[in-house]
Amino acid sequence: MLSTSPTSPTARRRSIRRRATAIGAFVSAAALLGVTVQATTASADPGASPTKANAGALPQKLTPSQRAELLRDADAVSSATADRIGLGAKEKLVVRDVVKDRDGTTHTRYERTYDGLPVLGGDLVVTTDKAGAVKDVNRASKARLAGVRTGAEVKAATAEKQALRASKAEGSTKLTADRAPRKVIWLVDGKATLAYETVVGGLQEDGTPNELHVVTDAATGKKLRQWQGVHTGTGNTQYSGQVQLTTQQSGSQYTLTDTARGNHQTRNLNRGTSGSGTLFSGPDDVWGNGQPSNAETAGADAHYGAALTWDYYKGVHGRNGIRNDGRGATSRVHYGTNYVNAFWQDSCFCMTYGDGTGNSKPLTSIDVAAHEMTHGVTSATGNMQYSREPGGLNEATSDIFAAAVEFNAKNPSDVGDYLVGEKIDIRGNGTPLRYMDKPSKDGSSLDYWSSRAGSVDVHYSSGIANHFFYLLSEGSGAKVVNGVSYNSPTYDNKPVTGIGIDKAAKIWFRALTTKFTTTTNYAAARTGTLAAAGELYGTSSPEYTAVANAWAAVNVGSRP
Repeated sequence: MLSTSPTSPTARRRSIRRRATAIGAFVSAAALLGVTVQATTASADPGASPTKANAGALPQKLTPSQRAELLRDADAVSSATADRIGLGAKEKLVVRDVVKDRDGTTHTRYERTYDGLPVLGGDLVVTTDKAGAVKDVNRASKARLAGVRTGAEVKAATAEKQALRASKAEGSTKLTADRAPRKVIWLVDGKATLAYETVVGGLQEDGTPNELHVVTDAATGKKLRQWQGVHTGTGNTQYSGQVQLTTQQSGSQYTLTDTARGNHQTRNLNRGTSGSGTLFSGPDDVWGNGQPSNAETAGADAHYGAALTWDYYKGVHGRNGIRNDGRGATSRVHYGTNYVNAFWQDSCFCMTYGDGTGNSKPLTSIDVAAHEMTHGVTSATGNMQYSREPGGLNEATSDIFAAAVEFNAKNPSDVGDYLVGEKIDIRGNGTPLRYMDKPSKDGSSLDYWSSRAGSVDVHYSSGIANHFFYLLSEGSGAKVVNGVSYNSPTYDNKPVTGIGIDKAAKIWFRALTTKFTTTTNYAAARTGTLAAAGELYGTSSPEYTAVANAWAAVNVGSRP
């Protein structure tokens, strides 16, 4: 059944009531969730401190024009900034992002070039006070650039062939170089090396678009690193019940265009695997009927999830859209046939959802939307490279904020939890895809840091940060949150007292936007989150101690 509510003619909000019969297609999901939903939300351990965050350290809400002005100001003095922080004569700073605190502190994120070539692993964040004095510099690499040769001995065509071979070895098809290999300075490993970066297009083995980055030493032809530019993730297909959608009217037609959130569009790929698809439109401003067989139902879910994610980042963290520029992304649904995944692409500034097994379980729930959009936020901020330990942190960041958005939404049909993919039954046995309280329960993810962390799949090394975040939010031991039972262990067998998901998310967000860089590993993530906790709550606060304890509990650093 459908109900409507009156609004302006240009921006309509409609209630979409999911039919009870629609749940029949998702019996496993409903059974796993349970029929009783507690009214409680995630909370800190009863012993947690009520300390309030330092208001001056919270991000200031910027309009697109204010952000653009800050970017222009930073660009105008980029040469002077390069001199002030000790860069060499051949180095230049390129402004990428800016975040301003309420007390006037500004965090400007830069890419770096050397003799005109991009420096991969050379990004940095310069923090200045209200008067413009440099307070801190967070660098992806502390190595100095001087005397680096920029003449290649290996031909670009050789690097391209190597990249195509690497992609083919991973099972990719329809391979082609997206562009000619570009010369770069590779600084990720701590030593400046002239290299080529090649991006290979086509499709991955499972049908996901391919954007494999391969870096080749320009002197020896050795492959230095490769990583996937398309960030994939999996969530649940729980119906969101009766929801409000913001749409747009044009003449006698309505479209899934969110005029309140940067004109975010939701489009139908209609089983295709390329292109932008068709913008959902109709004469009645009624979208879907709760059944997966109705193409509009997945569109409505995706549109709703994107709106909740936008509202979370803006309302909680003061971020105006994924890139903080007020621009809405695009959601594409009905990708491929029986495609059991969802992914984010910077290249199209879009998130894409498959319809799952039998095309009956679209991956278009709240947490999936939040996970994919957060990949975009990460790309615009910390941009942790999607391989090794930085890749694990990148993937965990999406899980972390997926949980935060889900809790913040307070939707009774999709309550907040610390489980990932618990309702789509990808494994076929009713178990979640990932568990944040004890990641190893999925059979592959890491509970604690070890030397293996940099060599396993990023979806498994993400377990370390997911476990940290759960412990920081809820604490260790057995407990029930929103009807879900958890029992989180610790590496050192010592208890951790949680501070609540809201505080934990504020700390992670500040670290992501002002401390993390492309090369941030787990040790650096500990340093960054401790710094963020100190700025928000003070270095003698229970929150600061909880961050240190939670990292020690996953074998990163020690307790104070």
